[in-house]
Amino acid sequence: MTESFLEALKKRVLLFDGAMGTEIQKLNPQPQDFPNNKDGFNDGLILSRPEWIKQIHRSYLNAGADCIETNTFGGNKFKLDEYGFGDKTVEFNKQAAELARQVCNEFQDKTHFVIGSMGPSGFLPSSNDPDLGQISLDEIINAFALQAEGLILGNVDALLIETSQDILEVKLVIEACHNAMKKVHKEVPIIANITLDQYGKMLLGTNVQSAYTTVSDMGVNIFGLNCSTGPDEMTPSVIWLDEQQDLPILVVPNAGMPHNEGGKAVYKMTPDKLSQKLEEFILKYKNIKIVGGCCGTTPEHIAALRKMIDSIKIK
Repeated sequence: MTESFLEALKKRVLLFDGAMGTEIQKLNPQPQDFPNNKDGFNDGLILSRPEWIKQIHRSYLNAGADCIETNTFGGNKFKLDEYGFGDKTVEFNKQAAELARQVCNEFQDKTHFVIGSMGPSGFLPSSNDPDLGQISLDEIINAFALQAEGLILGNVDALLIETSQDILEVKLVIEACHNAMKKVHKEVPIIANITLDQYGKMLLGTNVQSAYTTVSDMGVNIFGLNCSTGPDEMTPSVIWLDEQQDLPILVVPNAGMPHNEGGKAVYKMTPDKLSQKLEEFILKYKNIKIVGGCCGTTPEHIAALRKMIDSIKIK
């Protein structure tokens, strides 16, 4: 029998994939490549250009990733509504998960895991902003419950709440995941990620201690940090999380802090530099069980991380 995601997590450090968006941009998509010519609807490429998404998933598995994330970062109902697919939220996410699973099944060397990506809603329920804060909490729960339902039906190995800006929304999405599991009568692990700026704060000012305390007893299996900064800026938060000796920790940084060049975010941390820093983390902080790459990371970054993780095992 193949091992489960949580069983694997107990035995070794698992390697996630790298960025999806920047890999899509390398393919130079045109408006006609997206469903209904909806330029920028990256998640919709699972429908209109599934081979592109398979190719990106494949590139990360070839680089040595243990886990690939579904191309559903914007797959909640709010985001899909913007492109005219909100009424198909369950089916859309199911199809994205099945597509990732098909690629995993091409690789028979070891067990690979499909992680259901759930990015932010675009709202900030904790804020008083007249546009971003004025939304009912039930609407947020229901929008994400549909996404989680589709991902679970598509046979993901875990649900990943990622790049979270508002800790209240994280709480609501966790609740949505539990609701979806009850509905489909299937349990999957939940990973709750937050995104911190270079000063260790979420967008609305929440620090890592408050965020962790808020959600750690809500039935999540892993707590993590992803996006926004490179690994260096994450160090104080990683130290604090490791000291809790409670939940396994995920660390998925960008390829360094972004630099604005001609209006575009450019990430300059090389594969070697990223792997050196994450090697320090893994050796120092024993609760780190998942690493990978966010914005600006490529299959080359993941290949360097694979080599690093394997060298630690050999030692």
